Amino acid sequence: MKVDLNCDLGEAFGNYSFGGDHQIIPLITSANIACGFHAGDQHVMNDTIKLAKENGIGIGAHPGLPDLQGFGRRNMDLTPEEVYDIVVYQLGALNGFCRIHDVKINHVKPHGALYQMGARDKEIAHAIAKAVYDFDSTLIYVGLSNTLLISEAQSLGLSTASEVFADRRYEDDGQLVSRKEADALITDTNEAIKQVIDMVKSQKVITKNNNTIDIKADTICVHGDGAHAIEFVTQIREQLSKKGISITRLGG
Repeated sequence: MKVDLNCDLGEAFGNYSFGGDHQIIPLITSANIACGFHAGDQHVMNDTIKLAKENGIGIGAHPGLPDLQGFGRRNMDLTPEEVYDIVVYQLGALNGFCRIHDVKINHVKPHGALYQMGARDKEIAHAIAKAVYDFDSTLIYVGLSNTLLISEAQSLGLSTASEVFADRRYEDDGQLVSRKEADALITDTNEAIKQVIDMVKSQKVITKNNNTIDIKADTICVHGDGAHAIEFVTQIREQLSKKGISITRLGG
C-alpha cells in the first residue's frame, strides 16, 4: 500500500512571504506550485522549482483563478472557454521555469475556488481537464476524490490521482466543508492523523454529520499555510510508516 503526500507551495509573491516551503519540502513527495494568478510570481516559481528539484520531489502546477487579493478562494463567473485559457496560460508559465531547470511537470492540481467549482460543475471540470490534456496528456491530474474533477479527467483519458485532505472536514456528498464554516478546518493533530489513516487504510471518512462515506486516497494534501502544517506532515509520515504504508510521489 502506498500514498503520495502533497502540499500547496510557492504562494509567496513580491515582498510577501507565505508558508514554510523550505521546512516542509523535505517532508513531502509532491509540490503543487502556484502559477502566478492566485499567488506566486515569476521569481517564486523559479525558486520553488529549484528547491523541489534539489529535494527530488514531484513538481506540480497549481493553477488558480486570477484573484490575487482573494487568494483564488472566491468564485468567479467564468465561461468554460475562459477557464480553459487561464489553465493553459498558467501551465505554460510554470513549464518555462521547469525547462530551464531541466525538469518536467509531473502533475496538475487546480487551486481553491477553481478546484471547488470543478468538483461541482461538469462543464468547468471538463474545461480544466481538457486544458491539461491538450497541454500534455501524460500529466497526472489531481482532483477531489469521487467528484467531477476525477470523472471528467478520466473521460478524456488522463491519468488521475484522487486527493484527500488531512486538515479539512467533509460533507455527506464527499465535498469539502466550506471554509466559511467555523469547523471547516481540523486543527488537532491527532484528529487529522486518525482521519488520514482511515482514508488510506479503510477508504472511509467520517463527515461533519458523523456519517461514514467511501473515499479513494491516492494523495494526501496538507496545506502549507496551516498553523500546524509541519507538525501534521511529520506526524502523518511517522504514523503511515508505522502502518506499513509507503509514501511515494505520484507516478513513482
